[in-house]
Amino acid sequence: MIIEKLVGNIHEESADLLADRHHEKVVLPSADLVKRIQRVSTDHGRELGLRLAPGPDLKDGDILMISDSELITISVLPTDVLVIAPQSIYEMAFIAHSLGNRHLQAQFFDIESEYKAEVMVVQYDHTVEDFLKHHHAPYERQERVMPVPFRHAEHTH
Repeated sequence: MIIEKLVGNIHEESADLLADRHHEKVVLPSADLVKRIQRVSTDHGRELGLRLAPGPDLKDGDILMISDSELITISVLPTDVLVIAPQSIYEMAFIAHSLGNRHLQAQFFDIESEYKAEVMVVQYDHTVEDFLKHHHAPYERQERVMPVPFRHAEHTH
């Protein structure tokens, strides 16, 4: 089966969407969410081809197929991340500038987010962790399903 468009997102639909439907999941690492064309398998062994038109990246809960009896969705594996919670605007600027010089992608969240704090989240890297320890920056290493996949940062001078 070739999937050419997404049907919706299970997290944005009513709870009865799962009722009386066989639910299969395509489990993907975050890095694969940016791929428009790929071959995947469900957790029940069904092979699918994705040939999606340009558009937003895949995300956790995206519906690939729905019928009266079946539902196939995307399930994203957690990413190993560092959740950095600076105590001041100075500390945030220093950390963001220092990590930006490494061309490391970051995602920012506010108090209304699932983190319940103003934080910066980056993919885990031992050198970044050493930097944070050295500068006594408050951080925590976590496994998180990120709402947006991290992309490789392009760089030219």
